[in-house]
Amino acid sequence: MAASFSSAAIVVISSLLFPLFPSAYSSDFLSDITNSSVPKCDVNLLEFPLNLEYLEAEFFLYGALGHGLDKVAPELTMGGPPPIGAKKANLDPFTKDVILQFAFQEVGHLKAIKKTVKGFPRPQLDLSASSFARVVDHAIGLPLVPPFDPYANSINYLIASYIIPYVGLTGYVGANPKLEGAISKRLVAGLLGVESGQDAVIRGLLYAKALKKVIPYGMTVADFTNRISKLRNRLGHAGRKDEGLIVPKAWGAEGKVAGNVLAGDKFSVAFARTPEQILRIVYGSGNESIAGGFYPKGANGQIAKSHLRSG
Repeated sequence: MAASFSSAAIVVISSLLFPLFPSAYSSDFLSDITNSSVPKCDVNLLEFPLNLEYLEAEFFLYGALGHGLDKVAPELTMGGPPPIGAKKANLDPFTKDVILQFAFQEVGHLKAIKKTVKGFPRPQLDLSASSFARVVDHAIGLPLVPPFDPYANSINYLIASYIIPYVGLTGYVGANPKLEGAISKRLVAGLLGVESGQDAVIRGLLYAKALKKVIPYGMTVADFTNRISKLRNRLGHAGRKDEGLIVPKAWGAEGKVAGNVLAGDKFSVAFARTPEQILRIVYGSGNESIAGGFYPKGANGQIAKSHLRSG
């Protein structure tokens, strides 16, 4: 039963798993790397994820601390505009501790990518409550009353967090086989390891409350995650690459369980997405050439800008 798991147990289990993943920013990996070490054909694929890493860093930093990269690591923004509407969330101490760890992990990810490739400035991000409310309304199929506020409490914040790291995770899975350089592959493998861990913690914390109703909407946590996942599948236009916390048993591991604390295909292997599919989702438009959603002026980097120019 989902509710039988405690939050503390989930994080303890996750902490035991983290050492199994390669570190994305460790002295033995990146200390001697220069931009020239990366094949030219890999650069755009390595830079594109900065869009998601900026979003995650700002959302987690603001949620835990009430301020973002401009105070914590202003050099990483490269002069990009501050996020719109981000603010400190009303989190319980345990959730705040977890989110703060995520926040500084994202700072490390930005440093790791920018030490490997040149990168680009932080794009304009819309992290306002209304931005998240639009995503949730789209997923539910009608405007919630009152509007969904990701910063109101821990449950809402974790549901909002469900929207973010998993999309980046699938992007890393999709990018890895397209990379040619060993350094590029090592970096993406390391980033994927930690992003997967974050997603596992978020899903685990939500799974522990899967059958709990989200006040005042009368829908369960599982309902929210299932509908958000269905929305991302619709926007991505690439079939089922996203699953909520409780699924038809045929979709569960080996077709034997409905609980779905980790999403995967019929072999329990992580789903992959292309940059185009990711843009369709984070723009909320279902079209990589139509900016919006969390990126009102579009994402940055060669891949994203090439689609905006063609739109």
